[in-house]
Amino acid sequence: MTDLSPPPSLLALASIFLRIGTFSFGGGLSGWIYREIVQARGWMTEDDFMSGVAVSQIMPGANVANLTIYVGHRLRGLPGAVTAIVALLTVPFFAVIALTSAYGLIKGIPHAQTALEGVAAAATGLLLIMVARGARRAAQRPTTLLAFLATFAAVGLFHVSLLPTVVVVGSLSVIAAWPRNRDA
Repeated sequence: MTDLSPPPSLLALASIFLRIGTFSFGGGLSGWIYREIVQARGWMTEDDFMSGVAVSQIMPGANVANLTIYVGHRLRGLPGAVTAIVALLTVPFFAVIALTSAYGLIKGIPHAQTALEGVAAAATGLLLIMVARGARRAAQRPTTLLAFLATFAAVGLFHVSLLPTVVVVGSLSVIAAWPRNRDA
């Protein structure tokens, strides 16, 4: 959202997140939220959104729920956060109840597993898009790129637990980014 544009209405915010919650399945939601909030509507800058992605990843809970709350709060404060998360979760809540009730029928359908694998592949593609965007943004600053690569190596290659990786890499990142007064 720019300084010149008014914040979106709660109804507009609810509409976007209701649609995302209704038509999404599995992962890749952060890519869809990015497309709707940053690219299609310009309600947030890419920097604000990527900050939200970073915060949502380190907070406990589901990343997409954290990101939804962040976006809603950033755009409309507490009412926006509540509106966004309720809209995102309303349809899936009832869908899970309905699907759980119908599970016995669904598991007998021959091509159900194949369809779910296709949905998982699409979600993986959306997630890879977000990784590529994060890497591109990280490459703009050497210290950010170093933190990105260190995190990837620690978690992805050496299978170090995420918590110690975040503590070490996060602390070093804060130290590297801390503004220093060279005149003092």
